[in-house]
Amino acid sequence: MLGGCFSDPGDPSTTLPGLGDCLRQVEMKKLERAIERCNAVVQAHPRHPQPRNERALLHSLAGDNRAACSDSQAAAALLERFPKSPPVDPLLVEEIQLRLKSCRQLTTAPAGAAPSPAGNGA
Repeated sequence: MLGGCFSDPGDPSTTLPGLGDCLRQVEMKKLERAIERCNAVVQAHPRHPQPRNERALLHSLAGDNRAACSDSQAAAALLERFPKSPPVDPLLVEEIQLRLKSCRQLTTAPAGAAPSPAGNGA
């Protein structure tokens, strides 16, 4: 009789999206759907860097480097504020740092005094 008062913990409509849901069953032809799913994960876990890092990957695959870099920067900022205990997965830290480095390379213009790729022509 009391069973009707409790929701089923396995019912996905009553639980938040999980941290690992962004990259679950991603299909290249349906990247927009994966990004929408990942948006829900980001909303459900706004202080965790992992969903933003994974959404950055999805945006990158979709060819939207601006959105990818925005998420990479947000993930890096969240990582800085993330509690140090328990320690963050080192792979997640490395992925965020690599994506952020890629963004810096994409947005940084070469220095005026940099040697040309053709060499000195000796």
